[in-house]
Amino acid sequence: MKPPSALFEPIRSPDAPDAREAAAVAAWHAGWAAAVGLAALAGDWFGREGAAGLGISAALVMATPGLLGLILLIRDGRSLRAAMLGAWSLAAAAAAGLSGGLTGSLGGFVFMPLAAAVALGSSRWAPFGLLGAATATVAGLAAAGVNGAPVAAPGMAAVSALLTAGAAALAFRLSDGAEARRLGAVEGAVAQVETVLAGQPGLTLVLEASGAPLAAYGAAPAALPVDPLFEDGLVAAVHTPDRPAVLAALARAAGGAEAQVRFAPRRALDRRILLMLRRQEPTQADQPARLIGVALDASLQHAREEGLDAARLEAETLSAGKTRFLAHMSHELRTPLNAVIGFSDIMRQRLFGPVPERYAAYADSIHTAGGHLLALINDVLDVSRIEADRYELNIERFDVREAVSAALALVRVQADDKGVELAAVLSPEALLVAADRRAVKQMLLNLLSNAVKFTPAGGSVTVTAEALGSTLELTVADTGVGVAPEDMARLGRPFEQAGGAEQRAQGTGLGLSLVRSLAELHQGVMMMDSTPGEGTAVTVRLPVVVAQPVATGEAEVIPLNRSA
Repeated sequence: MKPPSALFEPIRSPDAPDAREAAAVAAWHAGWAAAVGLAALAGDWFGREGAAGLGISAALVMATPGLLGLILLIRDGRSLRAAMLGAWSLAAAAAAGLSGGLTGSLGGFVFMPLAAAVALGSSRWAPFGLLGAATATVAGLAAAGVNGAPVAAPGMAAVSALLTAGAAALAFRLSDGAEARRLGAVEGAVAQVETVLAGQPGLTLVLEASGAPLAAYGAAPAALPVDPLFEDGLVAAVHTPDRPAVLAALARAAGGAEAQVRFAPRRALDRRILLMLRRQEPTQADQPARLIGVALDASLQHAREEGLDAARLEAETLSAGKTRFLAHMSHELRTPLNAVIGFSDIMRQRLFGPVPERYAAYADSIHTAGGHLLALINDVLDVSRIEADRYELNIERFDVREAVSAALALVRVQADDKGVELAAVLSPEALLVAADRRAVKQMLLNLLSNAVKFTPAGGSVTVTAEALGSTLELTVADTGVGVAPEDMARLGRPFEQAGGAEQRAQGTGLGLSLVRSLAELHQGVMMMDSTPGEGTAVTVRLPVVVAQPVATGEAEVIPLNRSA
């Protein structure tokens, strides 16, 4: 993309001169100095009348500003031109004092400050030039009053008048040419801007606060033609149900805020227009505020969003159906599975008489497999209920040490069979929480089961429960196989497992997912830290700790959302 300087010529201020203008003004000054010098020499050659009417001194004084004007060839600027105008005023006053003012031989020169103001190129300086001319006139009258009436020199007075008139005529022509060049440059720059605006891919509108268009640039969307906008207004071109949103966007933009609104045009209801609005500050105090709007065809974007919304709705419907199916099937499977586990347990315990050893081994296998399958179904059922937003927390106050002890008791047999040592770090005082007792126990049980499952014989599993202010921190740390860094990000999602095939065969990938979901239902978090070959620590933080009773016997309970 080209920078702006490559697209537009700079727009100069009306008072900002350029090099060509400065050269012309310097030439005007040089011509004046030459003309005055020649007039002085001619007056001196013609004898006594010239010497009495003009005088070499007065001529040199009037030539000085002309010579100073050559500085414009080297340096230019408003301050320098103002200083030169001051020099013209001083020179005219001095010359008038030497020659007797309006009635003297240089009477025409008192008007040179005004001619110089015109030549220097700014109409704003004309009053200062007029002031300089008046000052020169007063100086001449004062000198005449002191020195007496000047010697009459009608010939040189005519020469000075002709020189002044010629200089003034050239100054006006020079000023008109400079103004014409500046106006042409401004008009050319405006034409370039309008050309760029007209070539925009969107439609740029200048609007009143009510939405009435004042100007339009660029390519209008096919569904929003320009002519009806100027005839009926912007709001009339909008489909009726979308008009309140457009009016609200106009009001926001008029208030100084940027606004965007999408609407269906009345002439093409299957299309969509995106309108972006912002306020344009008035350049004058008495001007009303205006709005700048950009209208783009957003039909393709709208169609894509509609398609995405439809796809999202379909996916949510399918996910909800899947969740309901899993919940229903899990519930239906639990009843016969409980019967299988119960009958296999009767056979294991030989309640109705002896059983052959081979059948007893089968009963043990059936009982073990049934228990594993029931645990899996319970996990699936809990995950399905959480995903379906149907898992309700039953908040009650209890000592979290009881839940830790209960979970340890359930996994102790498993730990003893593997030769894994279990340990608990608990406070000697009651640690009261306001939480779902069953959910807290379930989290601990899942974490402990995972830790024991992936810790080899001779290892240890430690559970810690402590209060950090109003937050309960439960940590289960083991000295097991650990988790590789590339697997850490996946764990915690349903059916995601880490490790090799042998490790994956020991679980289903639902335990950590259920712990994370139950923690989030309590407005808490689950965090993991693991080093392969050294062990894993899983920490659950829940804002559920109940403050210790105060003197009044009341206790502060941390607010908790009771349902998902």
